[in-house]
Amino acid sequence: MSRKGNCWDNDPQELFFGSLKDEVDYKSCKSFEELKVKINLYRVYYNNYRYQWNLKKMTP
Repeated sequence: MSRKGNCWDNDPQELFFGSLKDEVDYKSCKSFEELKVKINLYRVYYNNYRYQWNLKKMTP
């Protein structure tokens, strides 16, 4: 690496993938295409519909 790694560099990705693993039943997928569909649906939910605590539980 050319620079010092800071823990907050990966924070948004780690938050997304951590909540993805908690909320999506990815182990029940039989194929890669089914997994892609589940991840895309969760991505839409995560970016557009989930409640934000810093926005007083409103969606973005």
